[in-house]
Amino acid sequence: MSAPDSKHATEWCPSPNCEARVAARTPDMLILHYTGMETAAGALDWLTREESGVSAHYLIDESGRIVQIVAESARAWHAGQSYWAGETDLNSCSIGIEIHNPGHDFDYPAFPDVQMRSVEALCLDILGRHPIPASRVLAHSDIAPGRKRDPGEKFDWARLARAGIGLMVAPAPVMGDEGFGVGDESDDIAAFQRALQEYGYGVEVTSTFGKGLEKVVEAFQMHFRPERVDGRADRSTRDTLAKLLAARRQVVS
Repeated sequence: MSAPDSKHATEWCPSPNCEARVAARTPDMLILHYTGMETAAGALDWLTREESGVSAHYLIDESGRIVQIVAESARAWHAGQSYWAGETDLNSCSIGIEIHNPGHDFDYPAFPDVQMRSVEALCLDILGRHPIPASRVLAHSDIAPGRKRDPGEKFDWARLARAGIGLMVAPAPVMGDEGFGVGDESDDIAAFQRALQEYGYGVEVTSTFGKGLEKVVEAFQMHFRPERVDGRADRSTRDTLAKLLAARRQVVS
């Protein structure tokens, strides 16, 4: 590869951690991450070291600089153990962008405006070249809830949606109800589990709010209802999910 795939990438720092996509799969998913490391230089070094066993297609540092690490035609190693809408080999069907941010373990700062402008530009460029549905622009936490929290509740998904990137709806207002939590049983919980499953999250429909479901709810909240991330299925969370499903059906139809 002699030049980056994206016109917005100013550097090409190849990582050995990649391979051919399975069955030459065309990317139909875009997954956004944060680096979770103290510096962008350290993240770039790690993503391009063979011994790390990880990579992504792009890295965006806090100044907005975009570096390509793996060709979009290749399978980068960024999704790890993950699930979405019946698939588990998400590396084969996705493009991964690492956005530098130290993350929750290092005080989790806000994402600078200059960095978000680069995120918008790169995402729009990728979406213009690949058939990626809006509902398949996802967070690492969406596909690996409990294991991953990135890019987290401070990431401005609404801003991206206004730019035409991803699917978002206005979150339903947070009310005073506590909602459902671990150990609760209800037909409403089963309906909520079915809705999460329909959107793509890896949950079972049991009518019982089992241990682990709270991590899925947290992932959903971080992306779609960040005002309160507590892992409880309150009315706001359930109504926001219903609105999101309705919006997706409208796009598809």
